[in-house]
Amino acid sequence: MKLIKQLLFVSALATMLFACKNENKENSTTSAEETVEATSEDRSGQAFIEDDGSTPNCLQIAIGSPDHKTLVAAVQAAQVENALVNVGPLTVFAPTDAAFAALPEGTVENLVKPENKETLANILKYHVTPGNLSTNILTKLPKLGQANNQYVQVEVVDGKPVIGGANIIASVKAGNGIVHVIDKVLLPPTED
Repeated sequence: MKLIKQLLFVSALATMLFACKNENKENSTTSAEETVEATSEDRSGQAFIEDDGSTPNCLQIAIGSPDHKTLVAAVQAAQVENALVNVGPLTVFAPTDAAFAALPEGTVENLVKPENKETLANILKYHVTPGNLSTNILTKLPKLGQANNQYVQVEVVDGKPVIGGANIIASVKAGNGIVHVIDKVLLPPTED
């Protein structure tokens, strides 16, 4: 029952988010409601098991955050929920809603379309690193191997790690790793 409520909540939020940005584009783009409905089919795996007794995993932390509605909607559209609940440990760099809003207009709406699922999944996997990497450990690494098999650069600015140009603004321990809240969406390097 809890999962159904969460999916309905995210669906409603996604609909509101995308409806506001798409009010003048009704006939030219896929609505968020259609996207969420299309991606809600055939949902199975660890991400959909209810467990109220243990420390929240990386996905549950994002779902429970008021600042990560866009990230959660993107994770659901790309159907990569199970990647965020794996035993891990995982380090997840979670862009805020403001970070997604800073992308060029129409970017998020385009990425959540079913035909862009693979591209969106690649971007989201670029935000995940194997291991439980605290900010202290991150300051000692020049780059990180991401779940999409690409690397992101780590710089140290004023003693703090900057991941692919994104600042870590908060860190939350998860049952399967750590979530670092970041102020920028990480975009994988394009392959030429």
